[in-house]
Amino acid sequence: MKQLKKEYHKAVLELSNGVKMEGRLIGANVVSSGEMVFTTGMIAYSEAMTDPSYLGQILVFSFSLIGNYGIPSFKEGDFFMPPGHESAGIKTQGIIVSDIFYNAFHYEKSESIQKWLEENGVPGIAGIDTRRLTQMIRDSKKPLFGRIVPEGKNVPYINDRFEFLKNFSRKEFVDPSKYNLLPSASVKEPIVFEGGNKKIALLDFGVKRNIIRILQNHGCTVTVYPWDTDVTKVDADAWVLSNGPGDPKQSGDSIARVKTLLKGSKPVLGICLGHQILALAAGAKTMRMIRGHRSLNQPVFNVKTRKAFITSQNHSFAVDKKFLPSGWEVWFENANDFTIEGIRHKTKPFMSTQFHPEASGGPNDTAWIIKDFVALIKR
Repeated sequence: MKQLKKEYHKAVLELSNGVKMEGRLIGANVVSSGEMVFTTGMIAYSEAMTDPSYLGQILVFSFSLIGNYGIPSFKEGDFFMPPGHESAGIKTQGIIVSDIFYNAFHYEKSESIQKWLEENGVPGIAGIDTRRLTQMIRDSKKPLFGRIVPEGKNVPYINDRFEFLKNFSRKEFVDPSKYNLLPSASVKEPIVFEGGNKKIALLDFGVKRNIIRILQNHGCTVTVYPWDTDVTKVDADAWVLSNGPGDPKQSGDSIARVKTLLKGSKPVLGICLGHQILALAAGAKTMRMIRGHRSLNQPVFNVKTRKAFITSQNHSFAVDKKFLPSGWEVWFENANDFTIEGIRHKTKPFMSTQFHPEASGGPNDTAWIIKDFVALIKR
């Protein structure tokens, strides 16, 4: 089936290491900047682009063609998106692709990725050697930042989509780890999702909707609370600390709030950023990684059973093994660099994973973690 031709403007990807790559502009005609990260998924591009964990980042797709089945439709203004959307709207600062499909031929599609990018005010560049760029990101000894610059004069800078971007100029490289991103990623008021008689309070640091879906499917009512909620005033059977963007040390007073939870005995599950914040609240330390973990095929293993799993990840920080406090143990390690991928308390029902057990997109190898957590609550 022949793809319609589209006239395009040039755009340049300027990297903080001095490299420049030229391609064609896709999406909105604006300048954007962020941390360079990548994903290896062949599909699930809309899930990745709406994942709040990518807030402040420019996402590189290593697969050769993105957008071939379009963007799944959803009801405007609905918090609970259908599969294909992990939040309301695109959260990345931009995307870099080898090529996109400007149309879509799928019976469920509502619009093309090009139109979706334009509607969300997000730019991208196509025609880039994304595998070379992915290797550059992976092999960089320090974080790599980028800037999408369309050709032409007086192209506006994208600085009003999120609160932390308001004071940036077009000449800066955005480093999202320098800011507290949670006000831009979290809900503003509690939202309840009925699902059963067990009540789970979810602290929203930038939650993916599939976490909520899975908890509901296991018979739990989930209340999503803003990141800065006073946890002492919440009645729940258990707590979930969600995924989210940025440096865990730049999370306001979230660490102190989680410390309060750890003084109790109700089950707590941390995921991704929630894992890091839980570790800091327990007395551990986090570090910026030389090579962050990206993609849908990161191998981890249970340190006791030695059983391996393939996981979905996107993070630049990790819990430092040398500072894990007494009473806690390593649950999972990364099979490539042996960094911590999960911790749990030896006697209390507190646990966390650096990877995404809810997947979406990605493998479902570790979906049992959420299932076992709910079983623990019910016991």
